[in-house]
Amino acid sequence: MPYDFTGQVAIITGAGGGLGRAHAHAFARRGAMVVVNDLGGARDGGDKAGPDSGPDSGLDSGPSAAEKVVQEITSQGGRALANFGNVTSQTDMQDMVDQTMSAFGRLDILVNNAGILRDKTFSKMALSDFQAVLDVHLMGSVIATRAVLPIMKDQEYGRIVMTTSSSGLYGNFGQSNYGAAKLALVGLTNTLKLELFRSNIRVNALAPVAATRMTDDIMPPQMLDLLTPESVSPAVLYLCGKEAPTGEIITAGAGTFARAQILESAGMFLGPEATPEMIAENWDDISDMGRAKSYKQGADQSQKFIVGAFESEA
Repeated sequence: MPYDFTGQVAIITGAGGGLGRAHAHAFARRGAMVVVNDLGGARDGGDKAGPDSGPDSGLDSGPSAAEKVVQEITSQGGRALANFGNVTSQTDMQDMVDQTMSAFGRLDILVNNAGILRDKTFSKMALSDFQAVLDVHLMGSVIATRAVLPIMKDQEYGRIVMTTSSSGLYGNFGQSNYGAAKLALVGLTNTLKLELFRSNIRVNALAPVAATRMTDDIMPPQMLDLLTPESVSPAVLYLCGKEAPTGEIITAGAGTFARAQILESAGMFLGPEATPEMIAENWDDISDMGRAKSYKQGADQSQKFIVGAFESEA
């Protein structure tokens, strides 16, 4: 099925460079009108303009970065506009939506991509640095999503992508703040997939690995050459197509794509009088992932516990 976004409008936050820029170009090449949001700033959220143009946005900073991407798109015959709003500001995100509707008359896609990094081991990290990363990655995605929802619900169509990370899914030394924020976005995705499905709004998560200004001093040059932002963007287009799934996590990097899931073992009923010694004695069976499964919602797990208790009494 061809992925044609002609007539659709996509907002990409943190799109002044890196992954966001690549996503913006990918949508524009396939006919979408694109809103390039980027506040600008250093990768730790400091510098001139503030905490918005972070790990997924690229090498440039400041409003000129968003304007440059718009110029690139329009010079190739596409339609785009720049927005310099801060994702942590409800006013800025509502203004961005109003600007989008005024310019294009509709809104179909939101890619939550903006972020910052403030890496340090947990014991040495200032709580302000932990909070700042949560504010941009988690609350920034929450605020932007809240701003677009009324329009998407009214038109009964929308596609939303949260940008998670392997740091959240699996952990990464020195990134407790980043990892916590990124896994929280998976939790947000898991609930929104249920709440918004009837409105034909699909919500998914992307875990990208790409060479941006956030990784240029972390990974060796040989790896950075393979991990182009452009090699990730096909996953975003897939998650925003008309037949997109919902509640999925796609990992992407260097042209490889995979599906990630949270799995739970079948478990073992030990009874209401269970002791920690009983758990220890049966740990091999309890932790056996041979029959592990992923649950659509939390209630499905609760049902497993109840069924297990009833079956043991039968």
